[in-house]
Amino acid sequence: MISRFGYPARATATIALCLSMFPGYAAAADVPPIVAETLPVATGGAGMGLVMHFESSPYRGGGTRHDFVPIYVYEGKRVFLEAYRVGLKLNETPDSRFDVFAAYRFEGYPYDRIPASLAGMANRGPGVDLGLGYQYRQPWGTLFATALRDAAGGSNGSEVRGGYRYDWKVGRLQLQPQLALSFRDASLNNYYYGVRPSEATTTRAAYDPGSGVNAELGLSATYRLSERWRLLGGVSAKRWSSGVRASPIVENRTQLAGQLGLAYDFSPQHDAWPEGRPLIVKVLHGKATDCDVAQVMLLKCFSTNTVDQTRVTSIEVGRPFVERLNGWPLDFVGYAGLLRHSERGLQEDSWQANAYMKAYYYGFPWSDRVRTRLGMGVGLSYAERVPYVEMRDQLARGRSSSRLLNYLDPSIDISVGDLIGVRSMRETYLGLGVSHRSGVFGTSRLLGNVNGGSNYIYSYLEWRI
Repeated sequence: MISRFGYPARATATIALCLSMFPGYAAAADVPPIVAETLPVATGGAGMGLVMHFESSPYRGGGTRHDFVPIYVYEGKRVFLEAYRVGLKLNETPDSRFDVFAAYRFEGYPYDRIPASLAGMANRGPGVDLGLGYQYRQPWGTLFATALRDAAGGSNGSEVRGGYRYDWKVGRLQLQPQLALSFRDASLNNYYYGVRPSEATTTRAAYDPGSGVNAELGLSATYRLSERWRLLGGVSAKRWSSGVRASPIVENRTQLAGQLGLAYDFSPQHDAWPEGRPLIVKVLHGKATDCDVAQVMLLKCFSTNTVDQTRVTSIEVGRPFVERLNGWPLDFVGYAGLLRHSERGLQEDSWQANAYMKAYYYGFPWSDRVRTRLGMGVGLSYAERVPYVEMRDQLARGRSSSRLLNYLDPSIDISVGDLIGVRSMRETYLGLGVSHRSGVFGTSRLLGNVNGGSNYIYSYLEWRI
């Protein structure tokens, strides 16, 4: 999907999508309902957290998978984003909704411990689907349907899902049982669970599962620990079609999965995003550093004197989510940006799209005179091409790399207006920050199971329009 269009146009579309998110309607691909149904935030709301996902592998001898899924949730009036899905609401009424989206498919061979059943076979990795989704809501429950088509050129397969769920609230606990059926075409099943003639052995015959229907039963739960903290959980059981179960590389059993996580809802106390929220513009320029992001934050390392001397330049736009949360000197802002890598001839220059949520603390004793903010941003980063410094370091360690990684953005800045005594410029800030990409220590399929990343120390100017 990504390689067919010019990257600046793709990244611009990604930025537009990443400025808002949704409460979900049905789990896609190979994930139990709770990941898609993480936080039921209202329009204009936002949240973030993490979920640990456990599942019995469908592959013979594959054991149990453990996967870290970061959660970023924000819902707009027309566009939405969550941890693994981004899209547009084409139509929404009180009792129905119709969406178009792109979603990550959580399927594929184990990356760390290859079972004997898959030895010598070409890897089948996760995919990216384009999809349409519809839901019909009534007091007796919700009917939903999704149509998915591989857009990354792996399986070239399709899947149609349909089902029913019911929302049941008991005090602080919200339960959501769900029943779903999915029809998968032959291309999709053959790619992930078939054996090509070139892969056949004396103990593993060539095999095509063909198309089939899967059945899945799931239960997700959300418990309100406090006004904003949510405990998330879920279990599911999936029965694969007979063709898949008969594959020589698949365990003929019901696949079980479970999830447990924690999330924070920092939505404003209103249903819609008020008109007149300022637009924030930020421009930055920085250099690669061999310092770890933690060393920079602890003021132990600041050197940008690297062998490569690669650089980044970016422009970002943002909107405030929450100002003075609970009356504290704490703001939350959502950003999306387009960053350009200058690789200094080491490889072709490339683009990178970032989308993240950022908390700012400014409760220092001197803030009435010169406002000073400490910020920490967390989100996702998608690179047109893996940055040179990441590729170099990962190859040296024999580790994988990924274009999609987790994004951290710690910073410190001061008000230019306070500094020069111009009140009209009090919301203009000059500061330093770190642009950090990482794979969360190789624990997340969503992030390519990458253990490593890159750091750029940058200076920036930010102002409100």
